[in-house]
Parts: sequence; C-alpha cells; structure tokens
Amino acid sequence: MKRSPFIVLLLLVAGVAVFATSYVLAQRLCAKHIASSTDDLAWLRQEFQLSATELTRIRELHDGYLPKCGELCQQMAVKKHELEAALAGATNVTAEAGQKLTELAALRVQCQRQMLGHFVEVSQAMPAAQGRRYLAEMQRLTLGFHEQIEQSMSNAADQTHGHH
Repeated sequence: MKRSPFIVLLLLVAGVAVFATSYVLAQRLCAKHIASSTDDLAWLRQEFQLSATELTRIRELHDGYLPKCGELCQQMAVKKHELEAALAGATNVTAEAGQKLTELAALRVQCQRQMLGHFVEVSQAMPAAQGRRYLAEMQRLTLGFHEQIEQSMSNAADQTHGHH
C-alpha cells in the first residue's frame, strides 16, 4: 500500500514530462517556421524532388498553417504561465493546478492534431511515394519524441518498481 502514492507521483511526473516535451516541440516547430523569412521550404523541394507547381501548392498550405500554429503556441504559453502560477509555492498539486494542467494538455493535443493534419495535407500535395515518405517522417518526428520519453519513463518505473 505504501507504493500507491509513489506510483501516482511517478505517473504524474511522467505525464508532466510528456506534456512539457510536447510544448517544447511545438514551440520549436512554430518558432522555426515563423522566424524564417527566407525560403524555409527549399529543403522540402530538394529532399522530395518536388516540381515548382507542387512546391507552390505546399507553400500555400504552409502559409495558411502558420497563423494557426502561432496562435496555438501563444495559447499554450499563456496556459503554461497560468499553470506555473498555480504551482508557485504550492506543496501539493491543487485542484486549480490540476485543471490548468488538463487545459494545457488539451491545447497540446489540439496542436499535435493540427500538425498531423497539416502534414497529411502537405503529403497529399506531393507525388504519392514522396508523400508517404514525408508523412511517415513527420509522424515519426511529431509522435516519436513523445514515445521515447514515455518508454524511458516506463522503463524507469519498471526498474524502480522492481527494487521496492
């Protein structure tokens, strides 16, 4: 019975780590795309051997996606600040902090959903084989990072659990 609070705490820490990683990934992706004033899609044309017409269509999709990405990044930054304020000086996770964490998680899920939807749209503007390769790589980058953290936390929990 003494392990239950430890397991709950470990799961909470793992959840926070996954959400924090989502935030950092979204911030990096958004900042990288928004800050770049040069041709930030040149790599895409080269890597996937796209025609000028295909790249023009992808650029339209990209330009349409950036404002949505920026808005969500801003909403997540505000919610993260609210969460930090709710946790400041607290000796436990209050109901308010829990609610802010849930709200932040919902924004991160929305961000990932939007990113994946954007990647699907872009992949459909490419030749089929290149689109499949692009989508697989974007999914790996978007979801794989979270899976690595979850797996490492799961392994840590298993190792810790076995030593009690």
